[in-house]
Amino acid sequence: MELDRIPQWFLGLEEEDAAFLKNFVLRSGSLKDIAKYYAVSYPTVRLRLDKLIQKIQINDQRQEAPFQAYIKSLAVDGRIDLETAKDILDHYQRETPAPVVRPDAAT
Repeated sequence: MELDRIPQWFLGLEEEDAAFLKNFVLRSGSLKDIAKYYAVSYPTVRLRLDKLIQKIQINDQRQEAPFQAYIKSLAVDGRIDLETAKDILDHYQRETPAPVVRPDAAT
């Protein structure tokens, strides 16, 4: 597959997430089998899958500024807490001017 044809949501995944997704598919989506493979509990795998789903949803919404998607991914990864992420995004929205739409730009 050519690089320009790889979906944006996939390109935004970290290598570890892509490996988890691959193992998930190879084990037919069985969370029980994934838990055995990684030697962790079922709830741990479920949490990991939920975080991966959130990352994919964030990466799929590329209308956002890359900065906004980055902050959301940090929160999903647990690298920053949710309140901090919300504060940063609120500040970013207040400080970032809205794009100027010119009437002739639509033509």
